[in-house]
Amino acid sequence: MSAPTLDAPRSRRQLTKNNFELNAWLFMRISGVVLIILVLGHLLIMNILDGGVHRINFAFVAGRWASPFWQIWDLLMLWLAMIHGCNGLRTIINDYASKEGTRLTLKGLLYCATVLVIALGTLVIFTFDPSIS
Repeated sequence: MSAPTLDAPRSRRQLTKNNFELNAWLFMRISGVVLIILVLGHLLIMNILDGGVHRINFAFVAGRWASPFWQIWDLLMLWLAMIHGCNGLRTIINDYASKEGTRLTLKGLLYCATVLVIALGTLVIFTFDPSIS
C-alpha cells in the first residue's frame, strides 16, 4: 500500500484571486451589525422618543441636518444600506442568472441604480437648504 498523495498547496496567486468574495462576505457581516445599530438608533429617536412620528416635519429635518453628527449618521446609514443591499443582490444575480449576458445586464443596472441613489442621497444630505420652506 502506498501513502495517499496530497495536492500541492494553493499558490499565492490563487488565494488573492478569491479575496474579493471573501472581502464581500466580511463586509456583509460587519455592515449588517453596524446597520442594526444605526437603524435601531434611528427608529428609537424618530419614532419612540420625544413624541414619536407626529413631530417629524420639514422643520424637524432641517434642525436635525443642521448638525454634522446627524448628517454623518444618516449618510453612513444610506451608504451602508445601499452597498449592503447591492452586494446581496449581486450575489443573488450571480447565483440565479444563468446566461452571461443577462448577468452582465442585471449587474450593470444594479450598479447604476446603486450609484445614482448614493449620489443623490449624499447630495441631498449635504446641500439641504432649510430656508426654502
